Amino acid sequence: MRTIADINDKIAAGKATVWTIGEAKARIAELGVSQAAKQVDVITTGTFEPMESSGAIINLGHTDPPIKIRQCWLDEVLAYSGFGAVDLYLGAAQMSDEPEVERGGGHVIADLVAGKSVSLRAVGQGTDCYPRTAFETTISKETINQFYLFNPRNLYQNFIVGVNGGNRPLYTYLGPLQPGLGNAVYSNPGALSPLLNDPDLRLVGIGSRIWLGGAEGYVTWEGTQHFPLQKRLPNGTPIGPAATLALVGDAKQMDARWVRGCYFRGYGPSLMLGIGVPLPVLDEAVLEKCAVRDEDLVAPVMDFSIPRRVRPTFGLVSYAQLKAGKIKIDGRVVRVAPLASAYLAGEVAIALKQKIEVGEFLLTEPVAALPSDRTLLPQNTWNSGLSLE
Repeated sequence: MRTIADINDKIAAGKATVWTIGEAKARIAELGVSQAAKQVDVITTGTFEPMESSGAIINLGHTDPPIKIRQCWLDEVLAYSGFGAVDLYLGAAQMSDEPEVERGGGHVIADLVAGKSVSLRAVGQGTDCYPRTAFETTISKETINQFYLFNPRNLYQNFIVGVNGGNRPLYTYLGPLQPGLGNAVYSNPGALSPLLNDPDLRLVGIGSRIWLGGAEGYVTWEGTQHFPLQKRLPNGTPIGPAATLALVGDAKQMDARWVRGCYFRGYGPSLMLGIGVPLPVLDEAVLEKCAVRDEDLVAPVMDFSIPRRVRPTFGLVSYAQLKAGKIKIDGRVVRVAPLASAYLAGEVAIALKQKIEVGEFLLTEPVAALPSDRTLLPQNTWNSGLSLE
């Protein structure tokens, strides 16, 4: 048994052995779990994928005369302003008010991270202590106070595969789905995914330090739609969307390479994020979980042509099948494409490994475990007293 304090002592002394998750899987296959566990202290995992349930907290600083902002647009993207006088929350999925522009909150966040200037237009309430009622300017990360990402739902522990069994193209949060099972899209790096290598959430909890967009971040809470009770395989990994994390990190310190705005035609904007999670090797059981392969992980194939909350499924496919680029559905060969970048997920794991090796990134002990008993509550018409008529 090791402790996180033991591992941090080795990191501080420059003596910690760190493997990326790809290296770990190769070493475990070569050496076996017991021998590999004697050699490694930390395993770094990573992903790079769209995470639309993300956003930025921004404090502008007070104007003269002061303003109590009640409506605000950043590059014509509406930011929420219903709390402090000059505090804003900009959601990554908020669309531009200019309908012809394929741009949204994720692009504005990415521009600010990259050091660019964005326009600001605000309308104030007008009070005795905040008499100003309008304000226009440009801002950058150098001209504002706080600028940090506060993301309600990141790092899905597994997700779905989207297909379209209908007769017209569909434009979804997975991108375009062609009719007649013309393509399939998935959005998880599989065996590289951080939480699929810690399926029981034993190593990651509230207060865990993570690598978010190229800077330090933290797990702040369970993510929205956190569903650890998802059905699981005998190896402990879920067969569909399960646990999620809420994350926070200083956007002023982030790297534009790992924070990018994106837009899904016919659906809207999102944010591509690089996130790395270090897994402390406390005992052999950690490596047993990290040995999981794409062949050992599955995701459900969902038909988006049925516009209901619960959609028909074409069964489960392995990530090995998905990464091969083709799957079979009802005897048909369907081409497959990923939204998550396996290459950039590997680069995130390498970047985090390098930080740890030079002593610039220590691990933290979680202050509380993530809940293991959350269910998902739907909104049904019988809950609201409304009828379908």
